[in-house]
Amino acid sequence: MALQLPSHSDQVKVSFPVDHVLMLCMNRPKALNAMSDKMEHDLKTLLNWFDEEPSLWVVIVTGEGRAFCAGADLKSWNTRQQGGDQSDSERIAASIHGFGSLSRRVTSKPIIAAVNGGVFGGGMEMVLNCDLVIASDQAVFAMPEVKRGVIAGQGAIPRIRVIAGHQLAAEMLLLGRTVGAAEAHQRFGLRLIETAVHYAKEITQNSPDAVQATKRGLILAAQNGNIERAVIDHSWSAESKRAYNGANIKEGLKAFTEKRLPRWTNPAKL
Repeated sequence: MALQLPSHSDQVKVSFPVDHVLMLCMNRPKALNAMSDKMEHDLKTLLNWFDEEPSLWVVIVTGEGRAFCAGADLKSWNTRQQGGDQSDSERIAASIHGFGSLSRRVTSKPIIAAVNGGVFGGGMEMVLNCDLVIASDQAVFAMPEVKRGVIAGQGAIPRIRVIAGHQLAAEMLLLGRTVGAAEAHQRFGLRLIETAVHYAKEITQNSPDAVQATKRGLILAAQNGNIERAVIDHSWSAESKRAYNGANIKEGLKAFTEKRLPRWTNPAKL
């Protein structure tokens, strides 16, 4: 795929495992992919580019080495705190896309987390905002913020409550305990499958317009307390209008009547 990548450091590896799929691999394995300012800036640059690139329909986020992401760089955070920096609340509130430029990101394109090992703190914040989570049996999940005197403030608290319910969310957040992949699958709804690329490829077999409009519907459902309001907002969304008025709906219906596979094209920019 001949695409012009935006400038980024070697703290994020970029690849295209199959057509229309971008893979971003956090690449600080010696630090268990703890989030540095540079890596967060790279993720922001690359995810913003992904959002705007019509030929990319799905993104997979993973980590190099033994961990997906160990969360914030606590040594750097300690230096700031001991130096008298008390701007954490303001910094979090101003972080539009959240931890790793992902934990609060709102996009109509599907995001898959491929979890190869440890997911701690901010890494869990990122995972909870992904649409699909695919974990190896070596994966472990924890939000140990309370053990360090900090707070899971980048979206994890409301998201894990929706996914797991109040009691199980409280157990994970208030105890700061670690759970393995099998328990996470059973108790918290995190999905275990063989490969992220397989799922990403499956998604790209579907109309990108319809997929993105459907993802927008999920976002609106989470944002609206009223089902009918969410339905109306979804029907008027830019993604839904594009899907109903675009070329891919015509192609999908025509392919059905002709008993053949559809040939999807890149959706128009919104």
